[in-house]
Amino acid sequence: MTASFLEVKGVSKAFGGFVAVNDLSLSLRQGETTALIGPNGAGKTTLYNMLSGRLKPSSGAILFRGADITGLAPHRICKLGISRSFQITNIFNDLTVLENVQVALVARHNKGLDLWRVNARDRELEDQGLDHLARLGLRSLARSRAGTLSYGDKRLVELAIVLATAPSLVLLDEPTAGMTPDETHAVVRLLRGLTEGGSYTFFLTEHDMDVVFGLAGRVVVMHRGELLAEGTPDEIKGDPAVRAAYLADEEG
Repeated sequence: MTASFLEVKGVSKAFGGFVAVNDLSLSLRQGETTALIGPNGAGKTTLYNMLSGRLKPSSGAILFRGADITGLAPHRICKLGISRSFQITNIFNDLTVLENVQVALVARHNKGLDLWRVNARDRELEDQGLDHLARLGLRSLARSRAGTLSYGDKRLVELAIVLATAPSLVLLDEPTAGMTPDETHAVVRLLRGLTEGGSYTFFLTEHDMDVVFGLAGRVVVMHRGELLAEGTPDEIKGDPAVRAAYLADEEG
């Protein structure tokens, strides 16, 4: 069994008198796709914000590869190998698709270039950017302005940007939200292909249960800020507490 490489130990986050996450513990294993589900208000986004450095836990610890990353700034966590995509697309609409990816490469390599006018003569950056786009089936759109793309293609561009930071752990926040069924199926196939080589570990939140059960080897369920259950997709499907708290609500 692959050892866990991200550990959440007794983490809590309170906003005044409201406890959004309460004494939560879980672990992720490298190379595994884990889904985080739960009804609205369960604390999923708060947990993601703590893992990515946007929020500091009120208590508890977060360890990545054995190092304590609790409360580190987002850019430091990204440098360590944890990157996040957002529920709402987070790209530069006025840049080309290739330039969007090159911006991420600039940040990754600490190159002294103007982020808004990426040096087109930097052949290495261009080749790396095109390689990332090719992996996601986006190479033909490299010179297109990002703002002109379909919503589904914009989400893929955002994923290309995330992967350009060379993460070992990718936090995916509802990667298929707003997509058509065809776009959703394409993303599922793409993510499944990316995990086959074992280079990436995905931790995703998603409301589409077909996506969750089609991608995740393990599912973690949150309810009212606490861990309700975790297990294989089949175990989660058959858990009466989960169905009462979440799945039945989704189906109804």
